[in-house]
Amino acid sequence: MSTRLFGTDGVRGLANAWPMTVEVALGIGKAVAKVLGNTHPEPRIIIGKDTRLSGYMFETALVAGICSMGAQAMLVGPMPTPAIAFLTRDMRADAGIVISASHNPYHDNGIKIFGPEGFKLPDELESRIEAMVLDESGQELSPTPGKVGRAMRIDDAPGRYIVFIKNTFPARLTLQGLHIALDCAHGAAYKVGPLVLSELGARLTVIGDEPDGVNINDGVGALHPQAVARVVKETGADVGLALDGDGDRLIMVDEKGQIVDGDQVLAICAEELLRAGRLKGGGVVGTVMSNLGLELFLAERGVRLVRAKVGDRYVVEGMVEGGYNLGGEQSGHLVFLDHNTTGDGLLTALQVLAVMVRSGKSLSELARMMPKLPQKLVNVAVKAKPPLEDVPELARAIQAQNQRLGKRGRVVVRYSGTEPKLRIMVEAEDEDLVEEVIGELKSVAERELG
Repeated sequence: MSTRLFGTDGVRGLANAWPMTVEVALGIGKAVAKVLGNTHPEPRIIIGKDTRLSGYMFETALVAGICSMGAQAMLVGPMPTPAIAFLTRDMRADAGIVISASHNPYHDNGIKIFGPEGFKLPDELESRIEAMVLDESGQELSPTPGKVGRAMRIDDAPGRYIVFIKNTFPARLTLQGLHIALDCAHGAAYKVGPLVLSELGARLTVIGDEPDGVNINDGVGALHPQAVARVVKETGADVGLALDGDGDRLIMVDEKGQIVDGDQVLAICAEELLRAGRLKGGGVVGTVMSNLGLELFLAERGVRLVRAKVGDRYVVEGMVEGGYNLGGEQSGHLVFLDHNTTGDGLLTALQVLAVMVRSGKSLSELARMMPKLPQKLVNVAVKAKPPLEDVPELARAIQAQNQRLGKRGRVVVRYSGTEPKLRIMVEAEDEDLVEEVIGELKSVAERELG
């Protein structure tokens, strides 16, 4: 058993198996109350979740841990991850906790933590919380019975978030006349998503809005945009929006049913902010996986692409450090720091829809601004995650393929931060070359790590 709880995006794993057990959740509740609530006599911690069946037991365990330390637990029920980041700031809470495994299937779950400013925790605070959870000697003295905390439901939380998100859309514009196909992934945005768009005037065709505890991300959502693409083609919708299970990422589909990924959306939004004189820092933060086409597109406009490690947390850190207000990932996590502190699928959708309405252009027209270089990503299941330099055959293969591509392409090989997988990405001008290189690297990885 590993003794490391936190990965690149909180704690995540198979529900009811270590580390995603009720015992760990109880300890996290106690530790968060202690570490983040130590400046107030009665700390307040917001808890939200997605629609997984296991969310009930983790919510209850977190509440027990929080209350046992004399803090208040404020429950908002199923709400997108970015809504918890916003509500933590808006309600002046000491912390926000999200129970979700994002895009993973229902049998997984996870716990993410936001600090009082709505940002995901830095490594130092995660390490302190982790140490307290794993400390078998127990927590510091708990409060007396009369000082234990309370739990309460925040009934107006969805309304607060809906108003916040709508206010990111230009007041002079509406979505009237637009037919939008929306896929909520049977996840956390299944209620607020349709309300935001319909209140702005859009005509909607909605799928993925009937969660039953086990169908989250099942053939729908941002990992399966072909579902909403079918709806676009069947109904003649102007655009398709596919959210993931916790609502922090978005993949778009144009009126022809073609997928528009996060890199293309970044290009559209960067162009719009640049036009309006609102792009800060002279750059955009992407990741090592961002398509080279995005870098070339931005360079033509005098804008720099800053590459961070994969993970919206690292994108945000790069944005804060460099003074940038736009960043994101190819997977659909886009961050608009002028509005929110983490990836937000609905917020992203409204920014692109505003460009469509203002310009009168279709999404396919806007997406064509950024030519994409051929790029392919494959995942290899692994039994362990040793440093790549400690796997000589694979290290030599990566070096050889990088030399082979030279300046004509890139190879990026990394472990997933949330799953037992090795991710191999190859990018080059020639599609056949991409297939050849990625096939050779996959074969070596399967032999050495599979």
